[in-house]
Amino acid sequence: MAKIEDVARHAGVAPSTVSYVLSGKRSITKATRERVLASIEALGYQPHAGARALASNRSNVVALVVPLRTGIHVPVIMQFATSVVTAAREHDHDVLLLTQNEGEAGLRRVADTSLVDAIIVMDVELHDSRIPVLRDLRRPAVLIGFPLDAAGLTCIDLDFTAAGAACVDHLAELGHRRVALVGSPPEVYERETGFATRTTAGFTETAARHGIAASVHPCEATQAGAQKVVAELLADHPDLTAVVVHNEPVVGPLLSAFREAGRDVPGDLSVVAICPDELAEHTMPALTSVAIPADEVGRQAVGLVMAKLGGQQVPDATLLPPRLTRRASTRATT
Repeated sequence: MAKIEDVARHAGVAPSTVSYVLSGKRSITKATRERVLASIEALGYQPHAGARALASNRSNVVALVVPLRTGIHVPVIMQFATSVVTAAREHDHDVLLLTQNEGEAGLRRVADTSLVDAIIVMDVELHDSRIPVLRDLRRPAVLIGFPLDAAGLTCIDLDFTAAGAACVDHLAELGHRRVALVGSPPEVYERETGFATRTTAGFTETAARHGIAASVHPCEATQAGAQKVVAELLADHPDLTAVVVHNEPVVGPLLSAFREAGRDVPGDLSVVAICPDELAEHTMPALTSVAIPADEVGRQAVGLVMAKLGGQQVPDATLLPPRLTRRASTRATT
């Protein structure tokens, strides 16, 4: 690995000159600066992070704020985080992962230091207390998720309202007349988390438009929670023929509970999930699903924040359209 002395020798200058080119602390002639930069590139020299920060007035670090609150499914959250990290590295940035639920104080603490160049925020609530701080930040910010009032913010997410609607449209096309949404844990709705609330809205509004009887059932992310919801559904709605699931941890337990209750999927009950493709594809039977595009959302979020760092104009709102894939878990009613 090349050292600063190697660069100096290659460029025919003193090591201190290379340091000044990197830090910008002293004025260096254009010709010397270009010669040093050419030697850095030729030798593949990687400047110390501190030197790069001084030279560019940047840290080359993006903060990813992911408060690990109750009711969050960490494996899916980590898919988003992995995508952000991978995309950031393509822009020569590292990612500082912040998982504590510090709210406004945490955002101010990070933004008021030179630790990061920009901030990406996840787990956005409709009435998120962090929004006023995000509007006033001196650093570029992008939200993965939408608050109720997104004015003055840059937001990106799957269009969860359209996702809920797409599930019901598919079931309506198959002739189903009584459907249920098995949703996130109760605390996710109590916090008015954007993705859960919008999925419910799309589901219920589209069911009403089709004249389909529909109900919504928050579900604890446990096997016991799945069994409880299944027992209640079959007791209260014996005419139930289809279920939409938006709660990844209970997909398997729900299918097991329905089988134990004598309901075959898809023979007696059609099931659609809003979940990552890999989960839908490896369930028995394979689930008709709307994909959670974690990789695409994370990559585009980084692209937006990098564009803002570069002084470019970006769209205020980016909603990715839902993609429903038909598999073996749904069929027409008889």
